[in-house]
Parts: sequence; C-alpha cells; structure tokens
Amino acid sequence: MSEETPSNPIQPPPTPTGLSDNSAGGLAYITFIPAIIFLVTPPYNQRPFIRFHAWQSIFLFIASVAIHFVLMLIPVIGWILSIPVSLLILALWIICLIKAFNGQLFKLPVIGDLAEKQANAPGN
Repeated sequence: MSEETPSNPIQPPPTPTGLSDNSAGGLAYITFIPAIIFLVTPPYNQRPFIRFHAWQSIFLFIASVAIHFVLMLIPVIGWILSIPVSLLILALWIICLIKAFNGQLFKLPVIGDLAEKQANAPGN
C-alpha cells in the first residue's frame, strides 16, 4: 500500500471578489435597480463611494421622472420643452457614469447634496 500525502493545510488568502468601487459606482447609473442592489448588498453598502453614487443615481432617476411628469401636464410648451430637458438629463447621466467609472466623486447640484447626506447617514 502506498501512503497518500496529506493535503496542504495552509491555503492562500482568498482573493477579493466582486466589483471595484469604480465599477460598482458606474453601474449604479445604468438603471436605478443596480443602485438599490448596491445599497442593500454587503460589502457594497458599506463603501461610501458606492453608496454616494447609488443614492445620486436614484435621486437623478426620481427627479427626471418628476420633471417629465410635470412637463407632460403642460400642453404643447411642456411637450416641446421635454426634448431639450431629456437631452440635458441624458448628458448629466453620461457625465455621472463616466466620472464614477473614473473614480471621481462628481456631485450634481441639489441631488448630489442629498445623495451625500444619505450616503453618510448613520445606520446606513
């Protein structure tokens, strides 16, 4: 009979898995669904950079829906204004997406302040 060699009990440390902060921050802007997932899933919900971008993405989505709703209530002028407003929101969304993927903390006016407060709120 041959003796089997015991397996090595010393294992290398586990490699980090998951997304980098930059990737998760950028993906939060794809739709509001990844943003919500990042806010409830560890370890992403414990990283301030990801939390900020997730909240800013959610607030940008809410603001865009509210603005479009109001514009659709205004006959003709609101409908016409919805086109440049949609382009502006798209541009803001692309800027936020690129900045997050590049690791930059880009704050939108008003929305960015709300996102920062939520990201840094105790108990979150």
